[in-house]
Amino acid sequence: MMPATVSEEAVAGAAQPLLEVRGASKRFGGLQALSDVRLRILPGQIYGLIGPNGAGKTTFFNVITGLYSPDAGSFELRGIAYTPSAPHRVAKAGIARTFQNIRLFGDMTALENVMVGRHVRTSQGVFGAVFRHRAAREEEAAIRARARELLEFVGIGHFANRTARHLSYGDQRRLEIARALATDPLLLALDEPAAGMNPTEKLALRELLQRIRNDGRTILLIEHDVKLVMGLCDRITVLDHGRVIAEGPPSAVQKDPAVIAAYLGAG
Repeated sequence: MMPATVSEEAVAGAAQPLLEVRGASKRFGGLQALSDVRLRILPGQIYGLIGPNGAGKTTFFNVITGLYSPDAGSFELRGIAYTPSAPHRVAKAGIARTFQNIRLFGDMTALENVMVGRHVRTSQGVFGAVFRHRAAREEEAAIRARARELLEFVGIGHFANRTARHLSYGDQRRLEIARALATDPLLLALDEPAAGMNPTEKLALRELLQRIRNDGRTILLIEHDVKLVMGLCDRITVLDHGRVIAEGPPSAVQKDPAVIAAYLGAG
């Protein structure tokens, strides 16, 4: 007698999610930006969040990372409830993000930008910074070394001492990712990292995201480049007008009639 096979969906359903969101809702005045949004991301996945313009993708990112307070919903990170009440608390809990519009410290070097991202994992505080005792000096040296490692990891180690504003657009995107990785996140949330990139830069970005996943990180990705998402993500959720209209592996999502209608405006 042949043994029963277990479907991929059954295995996924039994696994402990890294991030689980249930019933997330957000209203701005008369606009219902999010309505009962659910998301379940397993450790080690690259998870895509897509949808047409105005679908609520960035609003969802802003909710789970503490920039917006949700009107409703429950949020769990590794099975532990958390409240996305402030960005610094969310970063300390283990979620780091980048932004659709690059937000770097333009007059600081690439190395300094990444060192800033490390502050949520430091312990010496203001006292150590002022008095520069041995523990503070050792911690700063460790922060600097880790920042250099991350710049090498994302491919811009040779620009460590260049000011951020003088980096190319693609390298600024890489620097943002390095700064987010400096927080040692459980989940790396990327808001349109390929926006404005040429095909060569997108290919390099894809390789970087795969390398980040292979390094043990989990990624949540908003991206308008559907081809990039379909070729990179393990699972995808599709939003339209703030609601989930499809969820599943790329092969199923791209054939879903509701998804096709949302993107093409079909009846």
